[in-house]
Amino acid sequence: MRTVALFSVLLMLGMIGSQFLPLAPEPIHVQAGLIIQLLTMIGLAFIMIHVGYEFELDKANLRQYGWDAVVAATAASLPWLFASLYLVFAMLPSDTWGGLRAWQEGVLVGLFAAPTSAGLLFAMLAAAGLSGTWLFRKARVLAIFDDLDTVLLLIPLKILLVGWSVGLAASVILMLLLLWLAYQFLHRWAIPVTWRWVLSYAVLTALVCEAAYLGSQWLLQEPVHVEVLLPAFVLGCLMRWPTGANPHGDDQREGHQEGPEHPVEQRVATIVSAAFMILVGLSMPPMFGQHQAPAAFEIQDPAATLSGGLPFPGWGPIAVHVLVLTVLINFGKMFPLLCYRREVRVKERLALSIGLWPRGEVGAGVLLLSLSYGIGGPLVTVGVLCLALNLVLTGVFIGAVKKLLA
Repeated sequence: MRTVALFSVLLMLGMIGSQFLPLAPEPIHVQAGLIIQLLTMIGLAFIMIHVGYEFELDKANLRQYGWDAVVAATAASLPWLFASLYLVFAMLPSDTWGGLRAWQEGVLVGLFAAPTSAGLLFAMLAAAGLSGTWLFRKARVLAIFDDLDTVLLLIPLKILLVGWSVGLAASVILMLLLLWLAYQFLHRWAIPVTWRWVLSYAVLTALVCEAAYLGSQWLLQEPVHVEVLLPAFVLGCLMRWPTGANPHGDDQREGHQEGPEHPVEQRVATIVSAAFMILVGLSMPPMFGQHQAPAAFEIQDPAATLSGGLPFPGWGPIAVHVLVLTVLINFGKMFPLLCYRREVRVKERLALSIGLWPRGEVGAGVLLLSLSYGIGGPLVTVGVLCLALNLVLTGVFIGAVKKLLA
């Protein structure tokens, strides 16, 4: 658990640093933000390539993954639903509840609660020594489906806010194509899998995703945005195991030089995960004062929003909102507790549910998207502080998971 404690400290240090970045002169602040964003994408890509590399799929029994997809859909949608209802009914004036704009703002800000941070979760579970457990294998499937569901949920929300576009259609087609490639050519691409190569793949994947986003804005005037998580995971799925065996098999445990189970590979993965923790913390929006979207976003007219014009209720009510919202969104992740009864005991199911609680870079990205549409005020303040509290408690969550599995 020392590694988990270290990762938690690094997360908090990054979060503290994120609050001081806006104090720097604007050119420095903007450039630092872009560098942090790119490095975070590279770190996430490195982690997700390894996750995809170790991913197993029993094509003869696909029905089991259908149920996993249903469970993951509830784990993504229930926290979003609870958060959206709370933000609208508890924080917006009652005379706005019947208006479209109130629900547009509530459901968009509430979506930050939906995604489990796959990169954060996998790094923490591996640091806790749980990578060989049923929980890790199941969480790997659920967290990936969870984040994919969140990306898909963003599509109707964007349509609700700005209408249907060519960029959205292209994003959906590209995601479906990537998933088809992962299924059709699972572990059939014989390319090097040592850490130097994987790091190179991660850099290339992040640059390609960013180039596709910027290029689509230039060519189509509409962004085609696919989160780096999915392409990196698919690349890992395509990579062939060097011996043709499961990477968790005996040949790997005995120190096979080419696989990620080799001690040198594990040390590098731990270092990258540690750097990723700092970067996730640095990616947090400001928790206090005026919230601002990055320069890359074009903010719509703030006068058209409801939340931006709300008076600040005071730190006491804000703290209550943060605590209640945190309980609600984590309660929404508890559906796996009712599932998998034939596979494991209730302790393992409870540990799996708690393991899905960590949030991270995906939730922060949704909050930044909210800022880009001019949404602000107490809604975003509560969302940011709730995400921050969840990040601070990540080590506690993983500690509870390990204790349940002891």
